[in-house]
Amino acid sequence: MSSVLYDAQGPRAKRRNVVLTVVFLVAVAALLWWVFRTLKDKGQLEWALWEPFVHTEAWSTYIWPGLQNTLKAAALAVIIALPLGAVLGISRLSDHVWVRVPAAVVVEFFRSIPVLVLMIFGLALFAEYTNVSSDDRPLYAVVTGLVLYNASVLAEIVRAGILALPKGQSEAAMAIGLRKGQLMRLILLPQAVTAMLPAIVSQLVVIVKDTALGGAVLTYSELLSSANTMSGYYGANVIASFTVVALIFIALNFALTSFASWLERRLRQAKKSTGAVVGANDAEIAGTTGTGAGGTV
Repeated sequence: MSSVLYDAQGPRAKRRNVVLTVVFLVAVAALLWWVFRTLKDKGQLEWALWEPFVHTEAWSTYIWPGLQNTLKAAALAVIIALPLGAVLGISRLSDHVWVRVPAAVVVEFFRSIPVLVLMIFGLALFAEYTNVSSDDRPLYAVVTGLVLYNASVLAEIVRAGILALPKGQSEAAMAIGLRKGQLMRLILLPQAVTAMLPAIVSQLVVIVKDTALGGAVLTYSELLSSANTMSGYYGANVIASFTVVALIFIALNFALTSFASWLERRLRQAKKSTGAVVGANDAEIAGTTGTGAGGTV
């Protein structure tokens, strides 16, 4: 049986797909076995290297403080980058050249620079021209770099989400006398938010992961940096420490994407609502009123 999108597979194609699937599974199993044997031969699976993570000392001394710093930097960056990105994205759609051009220059400039470079420049600027203490400079630099880069990317997401909406809605709103600000606030943005949500969440995940750059270069004691210190304290259990950190990052990002998926479903369900339900009697009365039946005008 064929469909509009593709033709149904024949016997030869089905056999080929089965063979390719088996080969792929065997290759993955062989790779996992090779990784397991290599780690075992190198002594990385010894219980002594993994034992610290079943005690509270490793978590309270290294992992939890590092996780707090990661969440602090990510939360500050998100709180600042989201509204700033929305403002820049909307400004790029302005009818005024003096608003549109500067916003475009800012977005294209900071979007083209690696976030690590922005963090390094931020650290130098805070050290040279501000009174921020040396203990707080890494946090300020990490947040500054994350905000400048991700706000520019979010601005493009916002702009693309608004431009993806049908032009007829804007034309209809202007036809009934809505101003540009009212059009954006009441019609375009509420619809674009749902369409932009997956891309926005993907960028928020990038923010959480990019906090690790501050620990690798700027000596910011976030989760990855704390794991590096911890591995040295517990007998060079590098594989164990970074595996635990990777699982924590996976759990954080999975929770973030799951919440976003739930929020997107709620928004779509809310938009499907048709308002108050009209009963049969109300419909009958409305019909007789409109036609003048029963002597009603």
